[in-house]
Amino acid sequence: CYAHSKRERQCTEMLCIFGTGDLGRSLGQRLLQSGYRVVYGSRRPHSCGPLPLGAQVMSHVAAAQSARLIFMCVHREHYAFLETMTPHLKGKVLVDISNNLKKDMYPEANAAYLQRLVPDATVVKGLNTLSAWALQNGLLAGKQVFLCGNSAEAKQAVAEMSTKLGLTVLDKGSLSAARELEDFPLQLFPEWRLPLRVAVGLTAFFFFYLLIRDIIYAYVEQGKDISFRITMALGNKVFPIVSLIMLSLCYLPGVIAAFLQLYRGTKYRRFPDWLDRWMLCRKQMGLIALGFAFLHAIYTFVIPTRYAVRHKLISLVMKNNKTTPFYFDNTEAWAQDSFYMLGILGFFLYVLLGLTSLPSVGGSLSWREFNFIQSKLGHLTLCICTSHGYIYGWNKFLRPSTYKWYTPPGYMLCLIVPSVVLVLKALVLLPCVDRTLTRIRQGWERTQPDEEMVKATNL
Repeated sequence: CYAHSKRERQCTEMLCIFGTGDLGRSLGQRLLQSGYRVVYGSRRPHSCGPLPLGAQVMSHVAAAQSARLIFMCVHREHYAFLETMTPHLKGKVLVDISNNLKKDMYPEANAAYLQRLVPDATVVKGLNTLSAWALQNGLLAGKQVFLCGNSAEAKQAVAEMSTKLGLTVLDKGSLSAARELEDFPLQLFPEWRLPLRVAVGLTAFFFFYLLIRDIIYAYVEQGKDISFRITMALGNKVFPIVSLIMLSLCYLPGVIAAFLQLYRGTKYRRFPDWLDRWMLCRKQMGLIALGFAFLHAIYTFVIPTRYAVRHKLISLVMKNNKTTPFYFDNTEAWAQDSFYMLGILGFFLYVLLGLTSLPSVGGSLSWREFNFIQSKLGHLTLCICTSHGYIYGWNKFLRPSTYKWYTPPGYMLCLIVPSVVLVLKALVLLPCVDRTLTRIRQGWERTQPDEEMVKATNL
């Protein structure tokens, strides 16, 4: 009964929001949907624009008196009105969710400045990483937010409210951490930096590597100017190479982590920092790999319309007259059809992996379903795309002409990492397969009738 009455009080609790902009309206709408009552404090209560249905609007003083928890959805330069409200804010909890346009814009953090303006209130910095768009679209389930403040009781009240919204709360300590929290939204793609650097590095390396092997080699050794291939043909070689390597880099840290656990004999020890960081950016690596695969698919579709390809086909037809029939190579036909089939199937699974990584799609899947798609189908995608690369050069590995200036082709280099990942994954699975077969064999033996018992029964 006590727990039920406590939940009932929480659901009917009044929360106050100072500010009727996009963020304030979106936050109020979300709080109303979570069962809270919401009142807005405004300088112009009768002309403040449209507000969420069910919310009240009053003057700042009246709104502050009706709620204990007050959300500051106004910019720092508009905090001055709070100085005149100091008596009405005594004992209140002010949740500062403001941000700045750039780092070190002010000598002190916004939350520290707010606490100095209203010393009798308790300031909690937090929820500043939420955007109006995320609040409006309900993309809050499991999203991590940060809190800091000098009062444990005030932080607990804000944390309970945040948990009710579906957020995951991380306490960053006292109010001195407010500057760090305010800098979080100003970071530009922090989780994408490592994957983007790897992708840019791989793209630059293979572009110049293939430029030397294909374009410069033909000009120096054969006197041919085929520089027109830089824009299309060269790009269509770089994109699939980078895509396959990035995809294999998504699954390589998982294999390394499995070997570490087997070596240590436990799964409860922390991984090294570099491995933790690598594993946290696997989703971004996969999406970048999907982007390069998409570019490869578009380039492949456009390649036959190029002038150079059409000229080559017409020249081939002109060269082979009616008295010289074309020779049909059945082996080459099988290899080419298999090559295209694996490419299409691999791209389809690529897109499936990318779709399930979206929060709106992944949130509708159970953990087992999500794990099956991202792990089982992910490794299947890597296997199919690697086979796609092997079939591309199935009859070229032993040709001396393949190694221009004694360098291997780009597709050979790109097959190294995915091949290593697949071999290591197979080695990890071998103990699991052995244990499973042992359990099956032991269970089968237990179900078999004893030979002596059978003889006695027959007698």
